[in-house]
Amino acid sequence: MTEYLVFRLYAPLASWGEAAVGESRPTATYPGRGAIIGLLGAALGVRREDDEGQRQLRDSVGIAIKQRSPGGLLRDYHTVQVPASQSKVTYRTRRDELSAPRKVINTILSSRDYRCDGLWTVAVWLTPQAELSLVDLEQALKRPQFPLYLGRKACPPGAPLAPRREMFAQLRHALDTDFPPLCGKGQEEEERRVLRLPDSAIYAWEGDAAALDGNGKGVESSEVWDVPLNRRRWQFGPRSEYRRIVQAREDG
Repeated sequence: MTEYLVFRLYAPLASWGEAAVGESRPTATYPGRGAIIGLLGAALGVRREDDEGQRQLRDSVGIAIKQRSPGGLLRDYHTVQVPASQSKVTYRTRRDELSAPRKVINTILSSRDYRCDGLWTVAVWLTPQAELSLVDLEQALKRPQFPLYLGRKACPPGAPLAPRREMFAQLRHALDTDFPPLCGKGQEEEERRVLRLPDSAIYAWEGDAAALDGNGKGVESSEVWDVPLNRRRWQFGPRSEYRRIVQAREDG
C-alpha cells in the first residue's frame, strides 16, 4: 500500500504549455510534470527565484495524471510587436526586443491555445529522497499561499481541487478516485453530458511501464522535456513518461 495525495483539476480554460516555436503557443491535452510542480509550488508559496525550494519540491514528489476529458481546443489570436531581424544584432530576452528602436519594430500575429472544460485527476506520492510531506502539500492546496491557475494566470480553477490523502494498493486506484460531480450531488450523468466526457481515459505516469497497475501491456512511452531545472531561466530537463488509453468498459 502506498499513500497518495489526489486532487482534481477543472477550469473553463486551461493551457498546458508545450515547446513554443515562433509565434505559436500550443497546449498539451493534459498537464505535464512542470505544470503540476508549478501549481504545488504556488500553493506552498515557493517563489520562482527560490532555487533551493524549487529543487526540494521537484525531488520530493512523483506525479501521475488521469485525463478524464481533454476539453475542446480554443485558439486565441494576438498581435505582438517584435524587432526585425538585423545582422550582428541578437535579442536574448523580451526586454531586449522591447528596447529596440521603434523604426525596426514589426507587428506579427501570435496564437495561444487553450483547453476548454477539460477535467483531470492528479495523484502525487513521495520519493525516497523526499524533504516534504503529503500533509504539507494537502494543506497547501486547501489554503494556497499564492493564487492557483491551470497553466496561465488567466486560467484559475473552476471547481475546488478537493485534495485528500489515502492509501491505495495501485497507482491506478488512486487515479480512479471519485470526486463530487461538478454539477452537484448525484449528477454524474449530467456532468458527463455537460462536459462531453469521452468513453476513454488517458493515464500518464512516471516510474516504469508497469507502475500503473502491474501490467505493462498496451503501454507507450516517450521522452518529454518538462522537468523544471531552473524556473528563472525557464530551463527544463527530460524524463520518461508512460501512457495508456483505457476504454470505459475496462474501468475497474
